[in-house]
Amino acid sequence: MKVLTRIRAASLALGIATLGAAGAQAADLKVGLITSLSGPVSSLGIPYEKGIRAAQAYMPDLNGHKVQVIVLDDASDPSTAARNARKLIEEDKVDIVIGSAGTPSSLAIAAVARETKTPQISIAYADLPKEDGAWMFTLPQPASLMMSAMLENMKKSGVKTVGYIGYSDAWGDLVYDALTKGAPSYGIKVLNNERFARADSSVAGQVLKTVALHPDAVMTGASGTPGALPYLSLAERGYKGKLYGMHSLINPDFIRVGGPAVEGVIVPTGPVVVADQLPAGNPMRKVAMAFRDAYQKANGAVPTDTFSAYSFDAWLVTMDAAKRASVKAEPGTPQFRAALRDAIESTHELVGTHSVYNFKPDSRFGSDDRSRVVVKLEKGQWKLVP
Repeated sequence: MKVLTRIRAASLALGIATLGAAGAQAADLKVGLITSLSGPVSSLGIPYEKGIRAAQAYMPDLNGHKVQVIVLDDASDPSTAARNARKLIEEDKVDIVIGSAGTPSSLAIAAVARETKTPQISIAYADLPKEDGAWMFTLPQPASLMMSAMLENMKKSGVKTVGYIGYSDAWGDLVYDALTKGAPSYGIKVLNNERFARADSSVAGQVLKTVALHPDAVMTGASGTPGALPYLSLAERGYKGKLYGMHSLINPDFIRVGGPAVEGVIVPTGPVVVADQLPAGNPMRKVAMAFRDAYQKANGAVPTDTFSAYSFDAWLVTMDAAKRASVKAEPGTPQFRAALRDAIESTHELVGTHSVYNFKPDSRFGSDDRSRVVVKLEKGQWKLVP
């Protein structure tokens, strides 16, 4: 399969310890990363890979033992993501799967993870109830948690009505559900529900319908580069209301493509995006600044997105849990995978770049109110909103 040909190159590029000197012994811990290195979600997927590079520069081994990472491209396709997950687990014998870049692909991986009893850390927003999500842990903050920050800002700004334009997929659904469930308690009315596909080249029709309703603000449920489309079209129609989005928009391509049309957009995000603007006492400031240094060391540039920090945090969660799980079983065994799942689920007050993580048996998310701040795009830079 064409997407699998990237494994060797990706592993070498990451500077990963693979086999022993004689080439006979496998690494002590195997991590599989599935992300979108091509296709419409690649503007998010490529940063995720760069985040793993930064993580390895920051924490290259597990108690002095080797760690092997195998990177696969799902080409922004959920079916390919599922096939990649099966290959990683059944053929490459990974102990954990991290991925993927989009919600649909992460949910596809979750089905394989559950079937094979292999822990998965989702670096895209994904949620599954009860046993369906028993082997999946999600790092991006819950849509409801982030949406409440937007609704609080809307209320303070006098917004009474809001229009919605989102993706016609699971992410669009999640954002819309969070908006409609939360808005009434803030005295805000949601006027519509317009959708578009990630691969669409125009959202003119959806924007015309939205603008015709004269909303005080527009919220989008989109991400990455395609997420700029609604704002570009709103600017073309002369819309002057307030602009809101979700943390999935924090990406340099969104700013580049959106240009002046996205100036002033307000979004929630993890603290890492404005690490240098955080108070000195913020528990995530130190780790977030260390991430920036490791990212620059590994990738030759400073991070300009929010996504790479999620895969960095996934590495921190994995290494922390693996230390505890390795006391109970050897990597490469079903017993270790089960112990690793249990160890992740018992993660307590682990400081990352986006959050201080605490996982529980009844929740797939490890974040709380400390994991969100509100930022505004000003002259191409994200600025912390007090």
